[in-house]
Amino acid sequence: MISTDHTDQPLLFPEDEAKPAEGEAPEITTSAGGSGGGGGRQFAPLPTLPDGDEVPIALYAERAYLEYAISVVKGRALPDVCDGQKPVQRRILYAMRQMGLTASSKHVKSARVVGDVLGKYHPHGDSSAYEAMVRLAQDFSLRYPLIDGQGNFGTRDGDNAAAMRYTETRLTPLAELLLSEIDMGTVDFVPNYDGAFQEPALLPARLPMVLLNGASGIAVGMATEIPSHNLREVAEAAVQLVRDPAIGDDALLACIHGPDFPGGGQIISSARDLRECYLSGRGSIKMRARWTVEELARGRWQIVVYELPHGTSARKVLEEIDELTNPKIKANKKSLSQDQVQNKQLLLSVLDAVADESDKSQAVRLVFQPKSSRQTQDELMNVLLAHTSLESSTPLNMTMIGLDGRPQQK
Repeated sequence: MISTDHTDQPLLFPEDEAKPAEGEAPEITTSAGGSGGGGGRQFAPLPTLPDGDEVPIALYAERAYLEYAISVVKGRALPDVCDGQKPVQRRILYAMRQMGLTASSKHVKSARVVGDVLGKYHPHGDSSAYEAMVRLAQDFSLRYPLIDGQGNFGTRDGDNAAAMRYTETRLTPLAELLLSEIDMGTVDFVPNYDGAFQEPALLPARLPMVLLNGASGIAVGMATEIPSHNLREVAEAAVQLVRDPAIGDDALLACIHGPDFPGGGQIISSARDLRECYLSGRGSIKMRARWTVEELARGRWQIVVYELPHGTSARKVLEEIDELTNPKIKANKKSLSQDQVQNKQLLLSVLDAVADESDKSQAVRLVFQPKSSRQTQDELMNVLLAHTSLESSTPLNMTMIGLDGRPQQK
């Protein structure tokens, strides 16, 4: 949370909300304990069901849905403002620390870590735990990966990671920001799902990790899309806030200039638009690829894209160009639409060839060759930016579990 002098926007019914009338949805406040709970934080109990063999189906369905919604919100989908982690991520990091998998240790099989997480802290499917672990190791998903992985952990183009029996993991040095003070009485511990072990309710983050790495998730009736930010900028803002707790929004925004996405790209939203996004907790950020012009022999040139907007892959851009240059007749139509024909003619008039030359040494290298060297670079790029994801928008929705244990938009 960057803003300091405005009120949080509660999404699940504030404390002083009036009791709902008969027939209205009750206040979504319930205990969220259990194996998927939010680490011991409690909501007020839901209305109890009447005694007896017969229960009104409407009341039962209402209660069951609300309990499910709370379980998803607190137990799976939303990060906590305190440490920026979802329960499964928190349990993975803590389990790896307990196994001694620090940044200086050797890598171990991911399957061993997943087994420890499931057996002690997270009694759910192994795929959910492994997928969460994979994301923590992907440098194109997280600005600051918390797990150092060896093996195939997927690609930006959407290729899946190798099976857990093939990959190996350990913690990164940056994970110490979350775990180094956990034995100093800094956080509360709660029983695990069967009471055999203790697990931390939160991790003692020394910096606001929810801003550093961001988060993405879809819950019941709400979603979150928090962008990542630069470590130096976030640390500077945290220091300023410690020195002066009454510091204003503008002073904090002078430290944090905007998101810092793991894949690079350039933000083209104005400073005013970014400020509105941060103050309201939601909005949209316009992004654009970064490119350079390479001069070739005989006066020819080509454009090389080396950074893509957040959420865009080289494969996606190539698919969009293929769809434009080789359009398909839409369902229930006998021929191409006028827009399809015009877009095809426009793109083919400026673009001769495109190639994906990305490799291990260069994560993104998309090469665009013009139809003629007599045309300008701006002519080609304007067409590409207008018709592909080389220019796109990414949503911002700062919804997370607040200090009171309730999901709020910060």
